[in-house]
Amino acid sequence: MSYLDNVRVFVRVVELGTLSAAGRDQRVTPAVASNRIKELERHMGVRLFNRTTRKLTPTEHGRVFYDGAVKILEAVNEAESAIADLSRNPKGAVRITAPLGIGRRLIASGVPEFHDRYPDIEVRLRLSDRNVDILSEGIDVAFRLGILEDSNLRMRGIMNCDRVLCGAPAYFDKRGVPGTPDELITDHHDCLLLRYPGSKEYYWTLQTPEGARKFEVGGPYDSDDGDVLTQWALDGRGIINKPLFEVKQYIDEGTLVPILRETPPLGAQLAAIYPHKRFQDPKVRLIIDFMAERCQRLIGRMLTEPAATRERSSA
Repeated sequence: MSYLDNVRVFVRVVELGTLSAAGRDQRVTPAVASNRIKELERHMGVRLFNRTTRKLTPTEHGRVFYDGAVKILEAVNEAESAIADLSRNPKGAVRITAPLGIGRRLIASGVPEFHDRYPDIEVRLRLSDRNVDILSEGIDVAFRLGILEDSNLRMRGIMNCDRVLCGAPAYFDKRGVPGTPDELITDHHDCLLLRYPGSKEYYWTLQTPEGARKFEVGGPYDSDDGDVLTQWALDGRGIINKPLFEVKQYIDEGTLVPILRETPPLGAQLAAIYPHKRFQDPKVRLIIDFMAERCQRLIGRMLTEPAATRERSSA
């Protein structure tokens, strides 16, 4: 076994807490991950982890070795990146993540094309509407709609995206169309919310004549999948707050109707977010450049082309 591979598994076990999680991250079985940890411990003659039935926690020796191991891997990655940059043939894996809606519509379909262009780069895509912890989960790039809150990260803006409130005609036939944002916070209307553990989206921020204002909206059910919310809205179950490009086709078709256009939701910036050292890696720069151009092109089409045209071009 490669000593460096053993170190990589050790680092991910410390960060993820279990052999199975670290094994999945490194694409090895838990048994292989366990053997690599044992080989490291034999090599150094110390125990690196305290073991319980559910989790591994580093010993004092393990914590000291982890600090040095992270620096070693960073140095190796930077050296490999420098060589790849010089050879103009970048290699290795790049880990990216995106929300489900953006990922399905914009990112996932571009991965094969990116790999065709750069066949020596492996792309590992994770889609989730939860707020993925980039640092602890070893993510190279996260494509997100929102603002940057972590000073340990860097952001490259891709484009500004308008948001819209909308619902199905059947819902408004039954409940009426709200004439003011304040009507959204009454029991008369159901708002469909994106929620997950640690979610902050328990309110909608709208642009009012008095400025940006938060409205603590609610409804009978919510989901951690934004596409589920869209389907519920299409089924006449409530009002959604979505990026315009995600629902423009349904608005064009008349299956969703925009409301409160004079007080729309605050827009959001589509951006690539990454740990600041990762951008030195040519693989990271390449995939950000590639996906940024792709997102701008596809969103532009979604916002300007009629639904029928989009369907013919994608057929």
